[in-house]
Amino acid sequence: MLIDQAKIYVEGGSGGNGCNSLYKDIFNRRGVPDGGPGGDGGDVVLVSDPNLQTLLDFKYNQHYRAGNGAHGGSNNKFGRRGEDRIVKVPVGTIVRDAGNDLVIRDLDHLDERVVVARGGAGGKGNSKGQEATPGEKGDERTLLLELKLVADAGVIGFPNAGKSTLVSSISKVHSKIAPYPFTTKSPKLGVVKFCDDSFVIADMPGLIEGAHAGKGLGDRFLRHIERTIVLVHVVDMVPLDGTDPADSYEKLEKELKLYSDKVAAKPRIVVASKMDLPGAQEAFQDFQDSTGIKAIPVSAVRRDGLDLMIKTVYGMISHVKKETQEDNGQDRYQGPDQEQ
Repeated sequence: MLIDQAKIYVEGGSGGNGCNSLYKDIFNRRGVPDGGPGGDGGDVVLVSDPNLQTLLDFKYNQHYRAGNGAHGGSNNKFGRRGEDRIVKVPVGTIVRDAGNDLVIRDLDHLDERVVVARGGAGGKGNSKGQEATPGEKGDERTLLLELKLVADAGVIGFPNAGKSTLVSSISKVHSKIAPYPFTTKSPKLGVVKFCDDSFVIADMPGLIEGAHAGKGLGDRFLRHIERTIVLVHVVDMVPLDGTDPADSYEKLEKELKLYSDKVAAKPRIVVASKMDLPGAQEAFQDFQDSTGIKAIPVSAVRRDGLDLMIKTVYGMISHVKKETQEDNGQDRYQGPDQEQ
């Protein structure tokens, strides 16, 4: 179950009260002010955690409050600072203020932190000849969280095209697979090893015609494609419903264009799946003749073509990263040449 949007309420801890105290002994009958300040309240901090993949936790717990600061004490004792409340969110979470819809932070890196509600200041004690003051309240705000997965490559295709089997064959992700539409009901991330390096691949749920307008699982999952560097378009060569692979390819490409020009412009690799089934070779040749696309034929069951696909995907990711870093004036990213 994918929960990719959530609303939460956060509150920083209140500052502790300053102490109003007088120290008296036989030499100071009037008393000497010795009240210490209160401790500051704790902060609410969001931290991006690579082990989380959905916002499901926030469906059941929407309130997060940091600890209060301790009150000051006599003999100039400082109050203890309140404990911070650390809230873990998936990498790729966009944090917005619900009051004005402004983006507070896009947590698109591992272990990134942002303070979303600061604790109140502790009150002043009377030890310096001033009146003791109460602690201040912490910040309060309602936040909107939106998750967009961060992956190097996004695997797309119509339901039952063989995406999940393919991704689980080359990475450490295992999706539940069944012969009905929307087999994968939430994006799954996996890590693919290549030589001494690796890349992150996302198994996207199957889309249907009209997804750009919200049909089926709709554009909720198209949003996740926005962050990928390259797309791997998987086309079933022998679909159960007898549809033409070339027609299916064109329909999904149309959905991408209707959703976003930015998504449609992403570099992609076309993979012809289920090449181990009867009739796949003939269908593959017809597909290439009809579309003019040079697809990579693969069989996840027999593991045919997987090494070439991994090398090609990695090469394209490396090429795009290299171009991006050159545009930004950074050092070049070194990667193997893409095999044609």
